[in-house]
Amino acid sequence: MHKPSKNISRLVATTAIAASIFAAQAPNVLAVTQPHPDKELNQEAVKKQLQVEGVQQVENGVKLDLSSDQTAFIRLFSEDMAKISILNDGEEEYFSEAIAKKEWDTPSFDVKEQNGEITLTTNEITVKIKKEPFGIKFLDKKGNVINEDYMKNGSGYDGEKPYVYKKTNENEAFYGFGEQGGLEVNQRGESIGMFNTDAYGYQPNTKYLYTSIPFFIGLKNDKAYGIFFDNTNRSYFEMASESDDYYYFYADDGKLNYYFMYGPEIEDVLDSYTNLTGKIDKPAKWTLGLHQSKWEYSAEDIERVAETYREKNIPIDTMHFDIDYMDEYRVFTWSDKFGSEALHQKLDDMNFHKITINDPAVKKDPGYFMYDEGTANDYWAKNPDGTNFVGKVWPGDSMFPDFSKPEVREWWATKHNILFDKGIDGIWNDMNEPAVFDGPYHTMPLDVTFGEGENKRTHAEYHNLYGHDEAEATYKAFEKYKPNTRPFVLTRDMYAGSQRYAALWTGDNVSEWDHLQMSIPMNTNIGLSGVPFVGNDIGGFAGRPDAEMFARWIEVGAFLPFSRIHYDSDKKAEGEKQGQEPWAFGQEVEDISKKYVEMRYKLMPYLYNTFIDASENGTPVQQPLVYQFQEDENTHNISDQFMFGSSMMLAPVVKQGQTERDVYLPEGETWVDYWTGEEYEGGQTIHTNAQLDHLPIYVKKDSMIPTREVQQYTGEKPLENLVLDTYLDEKATYSFYEDDGATLDYKDGEYNITDLVIQRKGKHIEFKTKKQATGYNTALDSYTLKLNGEAAPKKVQAARAKYNQVTSVEEVKSNQESYFYDEENNSLYVNVPADEKHKIKIFFKGNKRK
Repeated sequence: MHKPSKNISRLVATTAIAASIFAAQAPNVLAVTQPHPDKELNQEAVKKQLQVEGVQQVENGVKLDLSSDQTAFIRLFSEDMAKISILNDGEEEYFSEAIAKKEWDTPSFDVKEQNGEITLTTNEITVKIKKEPFGIKFLDKKGNVINEDYMKNGSGYDGEKPYVYKKTNENEAFYGFGEQGGLEVNQRGESIGMFNTDAYGYQPNTKYLYTSIPFFIGLKNDKAYGIFFDNTNRSYFEMASESDDYYYFYADDGKLNYYFMYGPEIEDVLDSYTNLTGKIDKPAKWTLGLHQSKWEYSAEDIERVAETYREKNIPIDTMHFDIDYMDEYRVFTWSDKFGSEALHQKLDDMNFHKITINDPAVKKDPGYFMYDEGTANDYWAKNPDGTNFVGKVWPGDSMFPDFSKPEVREWWATKHNILFDKGIDGIWNDMNEPAVFDGPYHTMPLDVTFGEGENKRTHAEYHNLYGHDEAEATYKAFEKYKPNTRPFVLTRDMYAGSQRYAALWTGDNVSEWDHLQMSIPMNTNIGLSGVPFVGNDIGGFAGRPDAEMFARWIEVGAFLPFSRIHYDSDKKAEGEKQGQEPWAFGQEVEDISKKYVEMRYKLMPYLYNTFIDASENGTPVQQPLVYQFQEDENTHNISDQFMFGSSMMLAPVVKQGQTERDVYLPEGETWVDYWTGEEYEGGQTIHTNAQLDHLPIYVKKDSMIPTREVQQYTGEKPLENLVLDTYLDEKATYSFYEDDGATLDYKDGEYNITDLVIQRKGKHIEFKTKKQATGYNTALDSYTLKLNGEAAPKKVQAARAKYNQVTSVEEVKSNQESYFYDEENNSLYVNVPADEKHKIKIFFKGNKRK
């Protein structure tokens, strides 16, 4: 499919050093580095299967004595989650830094042993353990097999390599795996590798990208389960790539240690997985606005671009400072122009938030405080002989902090006041794979060491954790210097669990149509890997888009969870200098950009509430259709449409020259064209026109979408009137969450939750509210019900009080207890006081809807 064969991987690996050096000096879109060659399993070794020689019940499961002097633990963490470990005798069970929750309340379960099987049963799952040969089978409470070992090979170790084989059938689909290339959301048939790699200019067939999340969701017979292979070494997933009968996963080294969690809904699996590895924080609202960035913006460029956004009234919240702001790339320093008070005051006066990039490499430079302190305290990664490892990155010869040590993370956190004192609001961690220009395969040698004593680890084991621990250190800087401010950390490198510290962007993508297309399955699979706060560089980082490509990309980009325009240095762009701001491509593209960016800001209450769901349930913000419609097999392989939150489906154009496309509407719902109001029954494919300025959007019936007036930046105006954009069939509900969107005061109960219900009852419609929490001092004064596709009302009233009919949308929004009917669009607007205690009743003549 879209991953290279193993032979191609080897070819790439043999040229990686040369490519990495080239990328460091003058990279172009073909300069893709890849890691050392894959280590394949010995197929003869994996056929030597383990046997169970003894069984002992423990508090939360069973301990099994296995052949080959090994021990297995099958532990039940909840009614639908189990941990499976196979260890050499005497070894302790393993928990990586990914695990946020280690202590679980043991569920009620029964244990039986008969007919060569050990059976563990909870209220939700049954775990059957075959003794000879050793193998595990998971069943639901009805006895249906959810997942089982492939018994021709089973699980165990090939030398140092832990492996697990699983049985599959040809209809099973696989999702997740973090950041993966390719144009398909379903990863069945793929050969996947996980070793964080600075893959500048990666392509759809690039196997190793920046982030490793060894977690996936299997969908079998419309039932979902998840497997998290918690091994930080380089790992591999052969997902029915060799046979339709089995898939398997393994690692170069480390413990055989995985978690199994049952749905049966995908959302249940994600909730369990993010209970285990952690959920994202509630974000600051400003982080959900538009961001603008470029490598090699001058200080004057930053000010000019910010001013132009404000002059053109294109909403935006944030300007980014790339590595040029530093003094000769020394981290935690400012060059004179970028550090000037005048620049920062100007951005502050225009109400911009500011984010600075930060790299882990510390310039080897006696007299530079970071180098001197790190050296004096022995904070650097080590060569095998105990000397400090030195590698070249942007500053030249550089040292690399050993983030595995708590004291180093604490030290790193303390330096952020140098950035925060300039009014910096967020930190952008880059180059943290870690990238090393003159290292083998563009990183450190695998025998470089981290930690000491019992905590000593090689780079081979720690590599995928490097950015994770740096993200934790950065996150703690906010706790230290901005104690009641919601942190914002952006990272290029992750391991499982990093979502609790940082948002993710998908690295140095390319201004190519394949990359726009690829961004949709890439982001949705990252969302299905527990990381909802994700985005791609709009327009592509490497290369330059033309006007058509940028227009199509900003249409998608306006609906990314993390929405940032970011592009590469002009030195590496072919042809004439081409900006990548919305106005850089002419008036038509500027108008398109403004239209969709304004739409994002209009939808900010909906987007923010979707992030609240993510923080509480692990819900993705950008969702593949299969997330909500897993029982509709037609959604299992749709990769060019996505759900934006719970109610809106987008079908972007992602191919050059295309002005129309097919759109699949999932079954079980009635869908409304957002732009025309035309209704369609689900379970069919429709054909729609999509001119350059048109993004096809469809809304589920019985949806209520909270919106607000457009702002030029979040927080420009208080939210006083909330518009409830409603597509009513029978009943639409929404639980609206509100807090200050900036501080941690919500942890002390300073938030509101209001249940909103609109219901059709015979010839009238009722609207009512119920306050579930009232801890936040809101400015919200009224709701405007916008009922799409309705007939003109006869009257609107609350109890005996009749509402007044007015003559425009603007008038109804500014006058409580009023309504307006838009005959042209068949839309009814009703302004309801937020403190209204009575039901609002809307009465119609005859037929109740258009």
